[in-house]
Amino acid sequence: MYQVTHTTTGNVSTPKQRGFSLIEVTLVIGIMLTIASIVTYSVGTLNEWKKGRTVSEDLKAVYVAQKSYLADHPTSLASDFTEAKLVKYLPGNLTGMPTAESLDDEELTLSYKVIPPVFKLGSSTYDPSGSTSDGLWDVGGL
Repeated sequence: MYQVTHTTTGNVSTPKQRGFSLIEVTLVIGIMLTIASIVTYSVGTLNEWKKGRTVSEDLKAVYVAQKSYLADHPTSLASDFTEAKLVKYLPGNLTGMPTAESLDDEELTLSYKVIPPVFKLGSSTYDPSGSTSDGLWDVGGL
């Protein structure tokens, strides 16, 4: 919106403009919408990363329990693991085996009879990151 005022300098009257033009306001709104969409996308990606990282930490806890159990029972095999045997060795006073959900909120099954442990969706290992050593949805490079 323009507000025109006149200033007099000597004998000459010149108009003085105030406010923003429609193009300037539209440009600012466009920039703000672009920034908002980038932030929204980043937050969604951050939440996926956080979920993957949490699952990785849970798998590492089970991995530590497996290794601790095997240290106390060196003749045991991974196929001998039971939930009751491993829970006693979970770090951080955990009272049960960890659970997880996929990115689509489907319940995952913990496979603790293999070393390192993995979460499965159906019969296949669930790791949407596509890497078995990145520390997301897996125990990482242990």
